[in-house]
Amino acid sequence: MTTGNVDSIEKADEAGKAREAEKAEKAERAENAEKAVLRSPLGILATATATHGTGGDDDTPLPRLSGFVESVFSPLAYEVSRRCLTERPGDGSRTAVVLASLQGDTTTEDLAGQRMVAGRVHNPLLFMQATANSVLGYLSREFRITAQMFSLSTLDDPVTELLAMADLLLEDPELDRVLVLGVELGGGERVAAVHRELAAGTGRPEPDTPASAGLAAAVLLGRPGAEAPVSVRPAEPYDVADRAENPGAAGHSGSIQGLFDLAAAHRRLLRHGGSHLLVTDPADWRGPAAFTLTAHAPGTNETESHAHQ
Repeated sequence: MTTGNVDSIEKADEAGKAREAEKAEKAERAENAEKAVLRSPLGILATATATHGTGGDDDTPLPRLSGFVESVFSPLAYEVSRRCLTERPGDGSRTAVVLASLQGDTTTEDLAGQRMVAGRVHNPLLFMQATANSVLGYLSREFRITAQMFSLSTLDDPVTELLAMADLLLEDPELDRVLVLGVELGGGERVAAVHRELAAGTGRPEPDTPASAGLAAAVLLGRPGAEAPVSVRPAEPYDVADRAENPGAAGHSGSIQGLFDLAAAHRRLLRHGGSHLLVTDPADWRGPAAFTLTAHAPGTNETESHAHQ
């Protein structure tokens, strides 16, 4: 076989691999795009946010939770959940919970690792609370929640992931509500190194949260109707002027800032009515992730049922 034939075969092989890679990328994009779209509107029943150790005026005194030590992860998760569930009490057997956190309880993970390296006796409490959904068990006991509970980690916009999960869960006729929440902690060098690796080549910034700080936000969702004075749905295509007015923030990977923005928009709409365009992740390669929040007058009801469109 001549050198020219070998070169032709190698080029054809490379072209074939490139075509297969392109097909796989298109399939992944299509799957992600489908996952990111809500199939129907959701009703917002309550929202809550809490911060600790950020140095800001809004930092929250946290509750002491029996069995949870050292870290603010679980107290923050509990605090925002408690606020939503006490503001809008409901049937725990018909309430699901979804917790999102990119790296989970990094404080506990780092502390457990440091104790092990130092040869110190293992603390079983640290092993228990290192699992992000441990606090969900505590929450279920306090509020008698017996429906599904999930924890997820995502590099994408947590708002989109959590709303999509709630949309899917509310297809179950045995569920009335879904509590979604996100928790984010600062951290040491290991956490910073993970973020640098995740951000490589994406143009996303690194977190600037102090190492000892924590953030949490929760949204209680249901089907649209009189019980939910504000609804959320995927935004219609919007023009450049709209985007300039509602730029969103190109947050770091897994940032829960979008949940804080959603909670702020919800509070504003309850006071003043109207609608709000929420851009949660303008850096998303699928196109800017955006939702429209709309306040409904008391006594009105959205006629659109919660079903596949």
